[in-house]
Amino acid sequence: METSEERQFDCCPPFDPGPWDNQVKNWENKTFIRDKVATFLYMPLNFGGVMRRLDKKVRQAGAGVPDYLCLSDHTSKWNMDLYLAVDKNIPGAHNTTLSGQYFSKVYEGQFKDTGKWMKDFEVAAKAKGITLKKTYMWYTTCPKCAKKYGKNYVVVMGQV
Repeated sequence: METSEERQFDCCPPFDPGPWDNQVKNWENKTFIRDKVATFLYMPLNFGGVMRRLDKKVRQAGAGVPDYLCLSDHTSKWNMDLYLAVDKNIPGAHNTTLSGQYFSKVYEGQFKDTGKWMKDFEVAAKAKGITLKKTYMWYTTCPKCAKKYGKNYVVVMGQV
């Protein structure tokens, strides 16, 4: 696992959908740091600034970000909580853990398709006999990197 300083890319790493598409992950006290993003009708207003703030804390702690995983929890039209996976507790951050089973499915396309993705995700979970407790979004790359790579992958993850 590489640290922020060892990255071989300018911004977001390329995303491999294989390990995340139509999978169930088992997490036991998976470590994250949490922060809040202001939103307007679910549209993030300060996402980049929050990510830079989290990245700075991770770098200062000499920590890594496993899989560059960052879950978004849209708690209302006005707020989104971010959960950035880390490999150790980070001083000065809101450290938290997630445990349990999480069903994930990968989508690719424009963010305007989020409603379609969510409906499809619910159908896919139901077909597997999965009852979802909570749903998160993982925006795997920033818009600039999605354009650079030619793909805008988004992973929907649901706690089982």
